[in-house]
Amino acid sequence: MEIAPHITVDPTIHHGTPVITGTRVPAEIIVGSLAGGMSKTEVMAEYDLTQPQVEAALSYAAMLIAQTEAIPLGA
Repeated sequence: MEIAPHITVDPTIHHGTPVITGTRVPAEIIVGSLAGGMSKTEVMAEYDLTQPQVEAALSYAAMLIAQTEAIPLGA
């Protein structure tokens, strides 16, 4: 089931974690690779993805953050 543009969840692929549609590449790996210092171009080459697919992983991560309620820990 597509849960966001280019992001799919299927219980038979990576235990149902969000992956790039049509691949077995978890969105988490894409975001983590970028956070770890890889460029979009490097990620695209490493995982055989297109720029829209890589950017979809970032958009999905941003959407999740926007939906997260932050609770301050002590002041």
